[in-house]
Amino acid sequence: EPRQTNHCFLRLSAFNDEIEEWIEPQEHWRPAVRNFALGMLREGLHDRAITRDIEWGIPVPLDGWDDKRIYVWFEAVIGYLSATKEWAQNSDAPDAWEAWWKDPAARTVYFQGKDNVPFHTLIWPAMLLGYGDLNLPYDVPANQYVTISGSKASSSRNWAIWMPDYLDRHDPDPLRYALTAMMPETADVDFTWAEYLRRNNDELVARWGNLVHRVMTLTRRHFDARMPEAPSTLSPESAALLGRVDAAFDEVGGHIDALRLRAGIQTAMGVAQEANRYLDERAPWAAVREDRESAAETLSTAIQTISGLATLFQPFLPFTSPRAWALAGGEGDIEAAGWQRASIAPGTPLPEPSPLFRKLDDSLVDEEEARLGQ
Repeated sequence: EPRQTNHCFLRLSAFNDEIEEWIEPQEHWRPAVRNFALGMLREGLHDRAITRDIEWGIPVPLDGWDDKRIYVWFEAVIGYLSATKEWAQNSDAPDAWEAWWKDPAARTVYFQGKDNVPFHTLIWPAMLLGYGDLNLPYDVPANQYVTISGSKASSSRNWAIWMPDYLDRHDPDPLRYALTAMMPETADVDFTWAEYLRRNNDELVARWGNLVHRVMTLTRRHFDARMPEAPSTLSPESAALLGRVDAAFDEVGGHIDALRLRAGIQTAMGVAQEANRYLDERAPWAAVREDRESAAETLSTAIQTISGLATLFQPFLPFTSPRAWALAGGEGDIEAAGWQRASIAPGTPLPEPSPLFRKLDDSLVDEEEARLGQ
C-alpha cells in the first residue's frame, strides 16, 4: 500500500554539467565506463534519495529522523575519505590524508565491477564537488562480469571458488595468471576449469616454465652451473632478443599504468614465446659439441632474457617470479633490482633448476567442476 514519507535527497541535477565537463576529456577511461556515465549525464541526472525507511544501517543525524537510515551507497563511498583520515590520525599525522585528497598530482583509482560504475562516476564525484576542494577520481577501471562454468557466482549455492579451498590443492600463480589473461576489461567472460588447465599447461608450463627449465638444465650440464661468457659482440639474433626484452619494460609498464593488465601479461608471455623460438633456432644443445662459443652466447642471452622476464612477470606472478629470478643468477630481492633487466655477470653460480609450474592432469577439470554447487 503506498504511503507518504519524507527523505533527504542528493541534488545530482545541480552537478550534471560540471560532472559531464569533467568526464568528457577522460579518454584514458575504459570506453564502457566513460560511455555509460556520459549517457546518463546527457539524459540528465535526477536527484536521488539518500535515506531509507529501514531499521538497520547508519542513523540520520537529524532531529525527527530517528526512523530513517542513510542509503548504503551514499555512506559507503565516504569511507574512501574517512578511512584515509582515520589512518592519518592513527599515524599521528592528522594532515597526511591531504596528500591523497588535495594534492593536484595525486591520483585515486577505484577498482570496481560494472554494476558500481554510477556510484563512482556520478554520485561520489557529485559529493566531492559539493564538499569542495577534493580530488575527483583519476580513473574508475570497472571490469565486466565473470561467470563460473556458465553460471553466476553464488555463495548461497556454493557456486564459487573459495581461496582457502583452492590454495589447499593448487598453487596461487596459475589462478592469478588465468584470471589476468582473461580479465573482463571489455566484455563478460566465463571462467572454466578447462580454460584454467589450458592456460597452465600450454602457457605457464610449455612456454615460460619450459624456457626456464631447459635453459638452466643445459647450462648446468655444459657450463658447470655458471653463467656462460658471451662474446663481446653478439649475433644479430641475440642482440635483437635482448633488445626486445628491454623494450618490453616500457610496454608492460605502460599497460600496467593504463590498467590494461590483460595486455601487460600477454606482452610478457609473448616475449617468452620469442625466447623459445630463439632457443629452438640456435639449438645450443647441438652447437655445444662443435661451437662452444656459440652455445655460450645462446645460453647467456637466454639467461639474461629469463632474468628480465622474471621481473616483467613479477607484478602478475609474485610467487614464482622470485624463483625464476634466483635460477637466472639474480641476487637479493627481485623488486629491489628495479623495473629493468638486471645484468648477470659471467661466472655467476646458478642454483640447481627445478620446475616453476606443474603440468596438471585433465582429470582436474571434472574434479573441480564436481565441487561447484556442493
